[in-house]
Amino acid sequence: MSLNYKKIAKSIIDAVGKENISSAEFCATRLRLIVNNRENINDSDIKNIDGVKGVLFNSGQYQIILGTGVVNKVYNELSKLLNNEESVNKYDFKRIIRMFSDIFVPIMPVIIASGLFIGFKNILINERILVFFNLKLSDAAAFSDILTKTVFIFLPALICWSAFKVFGGSPIIGIVLGLIIVSLSNIVSLHDINKNCVLPALVSGIIGSKLELKIRNIIPNIIDILATPFLTLLIMSLLSFFIIIPVFSIAEKYIIIVLNLFLSLPFGIGGFIFAFGIIFMVINGVHHIINFLEISLLAATSLNPINPLISVANLSAGAVCLAITLKTNRKSIKSIGYNASLSACLGITESAIFGVNIRYGIRPIICGAIAAGISGIFVRIFNLQAAANGVTGIPAALLYIYDSKQFFVYISTAIVTVILSFIITWFFGVPKEYMQED
Repeated sequence: MSLNYKKIAKSIIDAVGKENISSAEFCATRLRLIVNNRENINDSDIKNIDGVKGVLFNSGQYQIILGTGVVNKVYNELSKLLNNEESVNKYDFKRIIRMFSDIFVPIMPVIIASGLFIGFKNILINERILVFFNLKLSDAAAFSDILTKTVFIFLPALICWSAFKVFGGSPIIGIVLGLIIVSLSNIVSLHDINKNCVLPALVSGIIGSKLELKIRNIIPNIIDILATPFLTLLIMSLLSFFIIIPVFSIAEKYIIIVLNLFLSLPFGIGGFIFAFGIIFMVINGVHHIINFLEISLLAATSLNPINPLISVANLSAGAVCLAITLKTNRKSIKSIGYNASLSACLGITESAIFGVNIRYGIRPIICGAIAAGISGIFVRIFNLQAAANGVTGIPAALLYIYDSKQFFVYISTAIVTVILSFIITWFFGVPKEYMQED
């Protein structure tokens, strides 16, 4: 008798309690739930669910034994129910943009680490350091190359892993598929995959995860653990080799070309437009696509000209918030304004933007955008470029220590941005509503 996987998932949620489930994952045979309160679960209720072979609680996990092939399908249905996918599965524009964040945010920490390694590269090959540790220059240079380049060499594996995880596939299959894409770069000389690997890996990861789920639905459970990974990797390897890599590596190449041409517009105009517009992208929730652009640029050139533009926009939002906080008569604004200002300068702008800056009109946002745009001009004139992405505002200074001139210009631009944003807002950007008392 065939099992109703959706019914099983719903029964598990009912028995465990939706609010009691903190997170869910699965292995070869078991559904693993992190629960808030173990005592609220009646094991007998779980065991009586059709398809459940047993339960146990170990290492903080409530594990439900379902068997090979079954567990994957129950997990997919359970994920949909937990995330209310019926209501969010409409692939509108914002939903698609949000997808970029879900995929790229988990890999940002290692990219940031690589950027910091680039910054400290000069220390690693410093003559005094080499003498102290009795190292050769060639050995130190090779070691620093490993630290700075490994993430970008294996970037397709990280992207595919994250895409499989986001879309409900098996992350381990995603890693292997990404490594296959890396390996293809050694035999495909026509396409420079190492420089244009982000979009092919993203597309392969999304299609591959969907394909895996489709295959699992038609493969008999008894051979699922063998057949599904084999067929998924075989089909996706061929599809990637013949279609995805040739098409999307070229597409990514031209995206980068167009982006660089835009940023290279004379007199820093591209920098003004980009920095001016970032705040409005944040307000409308479509700024996550910038992650893809930044990582593509880093993979292609090892440098990121977008980061300083985002940084001046975030610093501007913090300075606008501070000006309003100091000038307003509303205690409700003052109570959150100082922390929100600092948060924005550290790179987290939501509390400043939505809690203060846009609370009584768009005028403060316009003032901040103008100041950010002016700073964006200088960013492009001085060709500021970060060594990574994911960190903005004050902490982003670490991404420019790879070059003393870049570091000095970034610090100078950041200071000018804060002062300019504060002054413009103080004199022109505080609506009268802020001057009223609560």
